[in-house]
Amino acid sequence: MVDDGRTRAWRPAWPCSVAAVLRPHRRGAGDPTYRVDEAGRHWRGIRTPDGPASLSVEARARHGDVLARAWGPGAEWALESVPAMLGAEDDWSGFEPRLPVLAEALRRHPHSRVGRTGLVMEALVPAIIEQKVTGQEAFAGFRMLVRRFGERAPGPGHDLGLWVQPTPERLRQIPSWEWLRLHVDPARSRAIVTVARVADAIERTASIAPEEAEARLRSLPGIGVWTCAEVRQRAFGDSDAVSFGDYHVAKDVGWALTGTPFDDAALEEFLEPWRPHRGRVVTLVYLAGLRRPRHGPRMAPRTHLPAKVTRT
Repeated sequence: MVDDGRTRAWRPAWPCSVAAVLRPHRRGAGDPTYRVDEAGRHWRGIRTPDGPASLSVEARARHGDVLARAWGPGAEWALESVPAMLGAEDDWSGFEPRLPVLAEALRRHPHSRVGRTGLVMEALVPAIIEQKVTGQEAFAGFRMLVRRFGERAPGPGHDLGLWVQPTPERLRQIPSWEWLRLHVDPARSRAIVTVARVADAIERTASIAPEEAEARLRSLPGIGVWTCAEVRQRAFGDSDAVSFGDYHVAKDVGWALTGTPFDDAALEEFLEPWRPHRGRVVTLVYLAGLRRPRHGPRMAPRTHLPAKVTRT
């Protein structure tokens, strides 16, 4: 018997760009938990509180709605989450561009939204893997982790090569030498195993204020400001979250808005007038394509695994 899945047609109150809102959940072009098919549908393999699900989302401009379909034990949960995932709970009230360059970016991208998945571990595990390494190395490590210890997504997602991240139980069981084969050093693998041990408590942080959630997350070894911001942006839909500690963000925003690259301290001071919308400033800078020129050599992938990871 063929499982036709469940379907939901949702009509947003704004022109919703599925690609723009979901793109932050894609961990590199080869992310096995994210696919875009030939018809332009965005597919996600997600682990919901009810179990794994394949979720397909497409914007139908002719109908003015978004069509979502889902398969697996978590299908109903996934469909219920679609509006929030696409930014229905995002609120721009009180945001003022203040600078002409931001006003122009907002004019060109008036329907930008921050989505909220409510899935903390889904955002946290890849964020830990991305700590203080090149994107190439981080994405490769995440791909290997999912394909070696995750599971195939249910329904037609299986035929698309869609996968779901490993369960917390599976993460706890991965031995140290397997992490090294994934090019994940001991500092990061310890952090992942630690959060996997308290996964239930971590998932509950999605229902509390972002500041309190961050305090709880940062009480865990290996979880710092940068990692929390990456989680707050994706799982909580927090428009105030800024990835302080990122190699590029402070420099890019400073260059774009003042002509001078910032460090993290300067960025934090500069963004303070926009609280609680500081993250929107960063988003608008990148939507406008305002990255500083890259003159130096790219950071090379490591050929060894250092014992210390500084960006957390």
